[in-house]
Amino acid sequence: MINELRERVEKLGIIFSNEIYKNLEIYIYTLLDYNKIHNITGANDIDEIVENVFDSIYVLKFLPQFKNILDIGTGAGFPGLILAIVMPNSNFYLVEPNKKRASFLHLIKNRLNLNNVTIINRRVEEIDFIKVDLITSRGVNSIDVLLEISKKLIREETQFLFFKGEMVFEEINQKFYYRIFKRGNRRYIFIRKLLKND
Repeated sequence: MINELRERVEKLGIIFSNEIYKNLEIYIYTLLDYNKIHNITGANDIDEIVENVFDSIYVLKFLPQFKNILDIGTGAGFPGLILAIVMPNSNFYLVEPNKKRASFLHLIKNRLNLNNVTIINRRVEEIDFIKVDLITSRGVNSIDVLLEISKKLIREETQFLFFKGEMVFEEINQKFYYRIFKRGNRRYIFIRKLLKND
């Protein structure tokens, strides 16, 4: 299983250490067991979990390096926790209001000794004590809502990466400069700059 994931990732031109793949494997099997009891994700078998892991990693194909990254609604770990595992030199703030999911994130953080991860068990609207370089989110709200609820966390140079489906074009407006990357039914929208209101 992990060897198949490695092959897919390396076909993208992305190389990770054996230690990172070991951590990904621990994550995958821990989530598989945890989910049987606590039901924190719809990914119920190993193939679905591995696909979600790959979906999270795929963005490294086009994403530049960022120092401070915040993930809205991390859930069972996609994409924020996976990115934290594979990007140990970046700081991650994983925002997850659901206590069961936040508990799982803490479990993985401790098990893998992820010193680059801070888990915030609150709604993102309640956070105003950090500013970040990149905000990510998968499957949570529309683009407009995501931009609105994260406005206390951004600087002028903050960028955004949202994991969307084929209907993403219905959410696009003239408020930002963006680029869309396509993989199957997935659309990754990378917003490089927000336009100032007149």
